[in-house]
Amino acid sequence: MTKIDTSRPESVLPTPSHTVGPFYGHALPFRGGEDVAPLGHPDTVTLHGYVTDGAGDPLPDALIELWGADPDGNVPTADGSMRRDPASGGFLGRNGVEFTGWGRIQTDANGHWYARTLRPGARGRSAPYISVCVFARGLLVHLYTRIYLPGDDAVLAADPLLSRLEDGRRETLIAVAEAAGTYRFDIRLQGEGETVFLEFQ
Repeated sequence: MTKIDTSRPESVLPTPSHTVGPFYGHALPFRGGEDVAPLGHPDTVTLHGYVTDGAGDPLPDALIELWGADPDGNVPTADGSMRRDPASGGFLGRNGVEFTGWGRIQTDANGHWYARTLRPGARGRSAPYISVCVFARGLLVHLYTRIYLPGDDAVLAADPLLSRLEDGRRETLIAVAEAAGTYRFDIRLQGEGETVFLEFQ
């Protein structure tokens, strides 16, 4: 047995470093989580983007959760996101019919994510938005933000949250329209162009 003399600081070795969790390889990945809209729904929109760290490098192992109202601005109450085989207990995926407004997506090796959902309707005084929760390595507490879709500048300008932000910061919450029905929303965890994150108390 090796004895260490703690009265002499030079004899105390530093504790080895290790990767900060939590780790998401079990239970959290959700197959089919990107298909929030019912199959074949004519009003489906596609959201996509990249999750990057403070240096601008992609995060290949982040998880993005989305919650959104339906096109009428109602919070969905349908139970359809998770189905299991009654015999085996295996995961069957979504039922493909109900709109639950919820999705969970894992980024790929390039930090890219995408989801197909329905454009949310307005609720209260807020412009329509989709709530986002970000899980990633090195984050001990997940982060919350929002995705606002472009299309009505007056409604966005009157939104209680967006109207309190400076122009450069406001833009980090508004997706960019690409092709018809496709919007890009990048999430930067820190540094220049950092996405605005929300704190709930």
